[in-house]
Amino acid sequence: MTTLSPINSSSEEKSEEQVVNEQEHGDHRLFGLAAFLVADGMTFAGFFAAYLTFKAVNPLLPDAIYELELPLPTLNTVLLLVSSATFHRAGQALRKDEAKLCQRWLLFTAGLGLAFLASQMVEYFTLPFGLTDNLYASTFYALTGFHGLHVTLGAIMILIVWWQARQPGGRITSENPFPLEAAELYWHFVDGIWVILFIILYLL
Repeated sequence: MTTLSPINSSSEEKSEEQVVNEQEHGDHRLFGLAAFLVADGMTFAGFFAAYLTFKAVNPLLPDAIYELELPLPTLNTVLLLVSSATFHRAGQALRKDEAKLCQRWLLFTAGLGLAFLASQMVEYFTLPFGLTDNLYASTFYALTGFHGLHVTLGAIMILIVWWQARQPGGRITSENPFPLEAAELYWHFVDGIWVILFIILYLL
């Protein structure tokens, strides 16, 4: 009996040390995601720099200058900005343990993302140039297509989070909000990139 007590006390001490270590080393997953998004943003920055450099150094011939219509891109901008707000509302609902309300906001956000993609496809079919017409056209499709890929992945993530936020049975709760927070951060990033893209491609 006397030989077992030191073992129990040492195990208790180890468990206490583990708790202290867990408290000292917080959850850095969001920081890791933010670092990834910074790297991803550099890819977009490369596209933007290439486009602006080409436009400044190699001006298009008069017959190769296209007037881009603004209604659809403006609508897309509104859709994504509203979707950022609805995603934020979903996070607020989750923190209040309102799972059903959270799911409704998430579903609305995913719907706005899909509406953006549908509007983007309509624009592609109405553009006065094709993918291989010139370097400007290729850069335009590369930028918008790469961003559209991000929106597609974001919409898929939102739908996954929507399913996992169900109660009962879902893994995403107010005690485990990281998946929703990660998807929300990614979505805000995608929305911010679109605002920059909209200004560079359609307004400058």
